[in-house]
Amino acid sequence: MASGELLRKLVKSGADGNYESFRQVSEEVIREEREKRHYLLANDLEKILYGRNSIASKPLLSLVKQIPSDKERGLPLLTIKEPVRCIEDIVLSDQNSSLIDEILQEHHRLELLNSHGLFPVDRLLFCGPPGCGKTLAAEVLASELGLPLAIVRIDSVVSSYLGETASNLRQVLDFAASVPMVVLFDEFDALAKERADSADHGELKRVVNAFLQLLDGYEGKSILVAATNHENILDAAVWRRFDEVLVFEPPNLEQLRRLLACKLRGVRRDFEVDNNEVANLFKGMSHSDVERVLRRATKEMVLAGVEFLNERQLKSAIRREDARRARMKRGE
Repeated sequence: MASGELLRKLVKSGADGNYESFRQVSEEVIREEREKRHYLLANDLEKILYGRNSIASKPLLSLVKQIPSDKERGLPLLTIKEPVRCIEDIVLSDQNSSLIDEILQEHHRLELLNSHGLFPVDRLLFCGPPGCGKTLAAEVLASELGLPLAIVRIDSVVSSYLGETASNLRQVLDFAASVPMVVLFDEFDALAKERADSADHGELKRVVNAFLQLLDGYEGKSILVAATNHENILDAAVWRRFDEVLVFEPPNLEQLRRLLACKLRGVRRDFEVDNNEVANLFKGMSHSDVERVLRRATKEMVLAGVEFLNERQLKSAIRREDARRARMKRGE
């Protein structure tokens, strides 16, 4: 709950009809509640104050101005976005769904954990093939906790200057420690590759050493999420730096049915999404493959001026996707 001093200021500014003072004190209250990790309360107060149903634009714009940059090129080290997709927009395995629910519950009940000398998990490793929901899961975490999503720009963090990459990583973690966010290190293997790899030069090994030390010392307000498509090349010492490891895989038949139901919400169609024959059309595809096919099929329906999405349009979009994947495979 906000301090007595802030509450006195809030009531006085409201009683005096001083809107500007009321707004400023309200923002102080919201900031104080967010620092205490009372995210739900802070978000509700922002909705009331700014009349929005999502993270308020002013705090987000203020956060963008604080982003650290690479000294070599002046490029921002992170990209910050307001998460828009929520838990209903993702289809997870039963195990990952349970883990995500546990993580959310821990952060929603932070005070209870703290009262017992415990802390919620704040370092997560997401691994698995491309297009299976790793980035989306990070966005969902941010959305459900009412936090911004900060995506680390690997192209900016990795520098050609000796020692500058480690310095950039330190800036990123210092920033994450100061402001509550969900921070996504995508393509994490670029920063934490196995140090025994003889193909890499000494600077990359120093980067891994520095990053491991930074992770060990991290005690910030943000949740760190590392995502990789190549977990087999991660340094062995990396794994124990994370509280939880979530493995993302292509959807099975049951998950495909749920994914079709999720992505086709509001789309009129002449087939049932729980039909195994329809779901089997997508067998072997990743989550992003399925989403791309459905988007193409829906566009075809709209442009054709027909009222219902049908299996013919699905199969046409799947043939295009199969051809696309075949070209990609030949280009490997």
